[in-house]
Amino acid sequence: MNFLNLNWRKLALIILAALLPLMTINMEQKGREADWIKQPFRLVAGFAEDLFYGFSHGVRSTTGYYLNLLNIKTANQNLLVENAELKTRLDLFRELELENDRLRELLQFKQKSKMELIAASVMGRDLVPDHKTLTINKGTAHGIKIGQAVIAIKGAVGTVIQAEMNRSHVMLITDRYSVIDGIVQRTRALGIVEGKGTDNLALMKYIDRTTDLKKGDLIVTGGLDKVFPKGFPLAKVENIEDKAYSVAMKIELRPVIEPTEIEEVFVVLNSQGEDYTLSQLETPSDVR
Repeated sequence: MNFLNLNWRKLALIILAALLPLMTINMEQKGREADWIKQPFRLVAGFAEDLFYGFSHGVRSTTGYYLNLLNIKTANQNLLVENAELKTRLDLFRELELENDRLRELLQFKQKSKMELIAASVMGRDLVPDHKTLTINKGTAHGIKIGQAVIAIKGAVGTVIQAEMNRSHVMLITDRYSVIDGIVQRTRALGIVEGKGTDNLALMKYIDRTTDLKKGDLIVTGGLDKVFPKGFPLAKVENIEDKAYSVAMKIELRPVIEPTEIEEVFVVLNSQGEDYTLSQLETPSDVR
């Protein structure tokens, strides 16, 4: 009867207390078994995650690098354009500076001279080999007439052979039809300077073969025609051919003014008897 009077509640608590550690051990074992089964999936998932991260990071890096290159290229192109613009402006400034220098020299020359002069710009050059001419932008409307002398600051250029309303044609001293009286500055020997028509040279004729003449001697205008001022530079002696059987020497001259390089000239409306014989002119080689 005591057995029937046993406290079933206490007995249940005792049995539960005894089974609890066994249940805990069983759950731990099942957890370990579950982890073992999931481990390969975790590895695969981790590898995929790392692979995706590396790929996406590489794509982002490559995209960023490419975009940086595009930005650098664009910036470089902008700098090149800006540099070209600055260079163009600098060239324009230099050209303006050179032009101002030339105009300043022209103004100073005209102010110092007693001659009646009119400034003109070169518009074109004759392309025909048999003729050596220039075209200038002043004509009869400005008082220009046929036969007037044309000079630059450092030397003679030629004479007007045709005058129109607003332009004129100038025959250079190297043209085969050009004839100007000349003087050897060093010895004062007289002669006639004629254009050779080729090689941009002129010839000095009727000089006695006994005359003291050297290569490099300066030939100036004689002023007898009252067209050119007296003593104005014409040319330099380039070559001397002294033949024993000839009465006169053959003298080739190189003009002090290179016609392909001049841009502005003066037309002498009236020489006013100007004489440069004693003037200290600059060396003709300085002419541009």
